[in-house]
Amino acid sequence: MVLLAGKMISDKFPYKLVLASNSPRRRELLAGLGLPFELRIPPECDESYPPELRAEEIPLYLARAKAEACRPLMAVGELFITADTIVWHRNKVFGKPRHKEEAIDMLRALSGCSHQVFTAVCLTTKQAQRSFCSSSQVRFCRLEEEEIRWYVEHFSPLDKAGAYGIQEWIGYVGVERIQGSYFNVMGLPMHRLYRELSAFASQ
Repeated sequence: MVLLAGKMISDKFPYKLVLASNSPRRRELLAGLGLPFELRIPPECDESYPPELRAEEIPLYLARAKAEACRPLMAVGELFITADTIVWHRNKVFGKPRHKEEAIDMLRALSGCSHQVFTAVCLTTKQAQRSFCSSSQVRFCRLEEEEIRWYVEHFSPLDKAGAYGIQEWIGYVGVERIQGSYFNVMGLPMHRLYRELSAFASQ
């Protein structure tokens, strides 16, 4: 049971929630909201995007594209949650690195600097769709080369935008400050998601 839009609800929530994501972090965060949901592995989706898109336009485009890829799986009464996260630094997108050396290069670029993290979420039923994007600013201290390489070798940066997880070792030792939602940096802006689900429930 969870308080949503001033009302305690449990089985009265009008949709069956479906998280269409491969991310264990999004699964963990959504579970903390207190609403039951089903996890489904989304179909393969083309994650390319028009080159003219900038900053938050990119994850919004991709979150919607993931939702469209899931449409054949949707049933009446289900609400699918799809999301995408990027790191935006010096007018350049940092997505998931393709290999360890690219991860090292990304972390070198972020070292000693501030960057933005954009997470877009798309809520989709067979009848309606809402999407939104949240932004957080993260500042890293100056990272030593040995710290960067140790993190890349001992953790799993290849499945994370910007090659890092803020909830992991490098976040503990490297993040000086955050402006905005911590959970947004992890991959799901829970404060905003809560409000958007409330709006869907009241339709």
